[in-house]
Amino acid sequence: MKKMVSGNEALAFGALSAAVKVVSGYPGTPSTEAIASLLKMDLPDTRVEWSVNEKVGFEVAAGAALAGQRALFTTKMSGLNVCYDSLIGIAYSGCNAGLVIYVADDPGVTAGMCEQDTRGFAIMSDMPMLEPCSVQEIYDMTQIAFDMSEEIGGPVFIRLVTNNSQSHAVIDVEERKIPVEKVPLPKRDPDKYTKAGAVICMNQHQDLIDRLALSEKYIAKKDLNVIKLGKKGGVGLISVGIVNGYAREALEALSAESIDVSEISTLELVATLPYAIDKIDSILDYCETIVVCEELEPHLEKYIYMQAYKKELRRVIIGKEDNTYKRIGEYNSATVVLGICKALGKEIPEILSEPVLDAPEKHCAARPIGFCAGCPHRGTYMGMEMGLKKLGYKKDDVMITGDIGCTILGTMPPFDILWTELAMGASIPLAQGVIYSNVPTPVVATIGDSTFFHGGIPGLINALQHDIDITVVILDNGWTAMTGMQVNPGTEQEYQMGEWKQLDIEQVVKGLGVTQLYVVDAYECNDVSDAFADALGKKGVKVILSRRECAIQATRKKVKYSPITLIEDKCTKCKKCINVTGCPAISLGKDSIIIDKGQCNDCGLCTTVCPFDAIVK
Repeated sequence: MKKMVSGNEALAFGALSAAVKVVSGYPGTPSTEAIASLLKMDLPDTRVEWSVNEKVGFEVAAGAALAGQRALFTTKMSGLNVCYDSLIGIAYSGCNAGLVIYVADDPGVTAGMCEQDTRGFAIMSDMPMLEPCSVQEIYDMTQIAFDMSEEIGGPVFIRLVTNNSQSHAVIDVEERKIPVEKVPLPKRDPDKYTKAGAVICMNQHQDLIDRLALSEKYIAKKDLNVIKLGKKGGVGLISVGIVNGYAREALEALSAESIDVSEISTLELVATLPYAIDKIDSILDYCETIVVCEELEPHLEKYIYMQAYKKELRRVIIGKEDNTYKRIGEYNSATVVLGICKALGKEIPEILSEPVLDAPEKHCAARPIGFCAGCPHRGTYMGMEMGLKKLGYKKDDVMITGDIGCTILGTMPPFDILWTELAMGASIPLAQGVIYSNVPTPVVATIGDSTFFHGGIPGLINALQHDIDITVVILDNGWTAMTGMQVNPGTEQEYQMGEWKQLDIEQVVKGLGVTQLYVVDAYECNDVSDAFADALGKKGVKVILSRRECAIQATRKKVKYSPITLIEDKCTKCKKCINVTGCPAISLGKDSIIIDKGQCNDCGLCTTVCPFDAIVK
């Protein structure tokens, strides 16, 4: 049947067509929609879950594959760092059923964090990594990944990037295949599934190397890498993954501008690793000049240099190593045009140059990021600022570490209160390290509820064990909001999926041994302020749990708060409500401020800062 789907949805449908039994992962743009789309479906006999973090999510999928059931694990690039310890262990041991690891990279940093090229993990782990280009290829190659995994006996990566994971297209989708029930336990085999001794580990390492060689043969047998030879001694264009599409577009665009590209040899690869040794050697033997097009790191290009050296071939190689291309940002057709024109000794047609193509983005108005109208985190940070002032501190006097998620928007105006952002759960141990440096003022860590469950608990345990004088503020809005409102362990039971259970974050904190715990309403700035000021004046580990549901979710649930009213005659246009709250629902009008009731959710935070009582409940 035909379906209009995104790249992430195509991957999800591909897994269903491959009879996947277990799907696990952690939300993170640009990979989130793969699991999110599956959770909307009625899928008897297939288990789909958001795990508490990527390490756990991978281990769940690995356990299913160990027991002989096909499994899919999904993550963004940063999550691969979290689960790598377990991943390399499974890479050594292998698996008893198809195990596919979907990772989405983010060239251009559309989703924040970093431009990590996870192909490096594949190379470091000797694991095959498929890199589809189009949405249809994503669907087809997901099924191929499961088949390959079972043929070689080990896990297989499938790598997308922001551009194709978020692209949409009409594709051909087969009916879902129901997973076949198998014997629930594999044969006990310590030599395969433990690391108890050097000999066992080395044998497993050799198995891993052998599986990579098998994956090269599998791809060759399926003829997935497409080569087209043009003029002998001419130009060869090698691309991989999503860049295959840009390469085709570039050749078509140059042809339309009357530049002859008919004699260019091309090699479109579906994987950087395993290296397509034979076909790369064919291009090297056949062409004098090679253009290598790959986003981010020059992994493929370096291999081509090595092969040319081994074969004692003097070739002109155009790519990143000769500074034609940068190691940052997304590619597009104009990027490929640059390399082709350099190889051909032609001027780039003006209409195909990157400055022309980039002009619309460069002339867009700046859009500063900030909290949504009614966001409870706004109230928490307003209260923390008030608490600092009570104690006579300026914002620059007290280091407050930030963490991943909506909470990190406290780094932005008007708050400018957070100093750092590192990794999931890093705020607490980072603050502990700063405290060890004997700073003269208090140190505070802030973290969201989902991030706390993901990676914050070990840091809090560490602070408790070492009895650190630290204040930890947990901003609890009940959801994994920034990635699209996924549930987390603390989300209300009513919204947990199926048989999932809610965990009470307050009880979790108490259970760890925290005795100085403040529970406050994020919309009550004065209560937050009092708790914060009190905590900063005490010794030991203090935790402030600032709670109120995400404003977007509350609006969707039609939660109503007491309405706020603007008394225009009292408004002096002092702009304090705008400058202190940064609320996007408030703007400056001709005679008074204006409150956009379409955005305003009546949180009332603005009423706490108006000095003239012009905004009231």
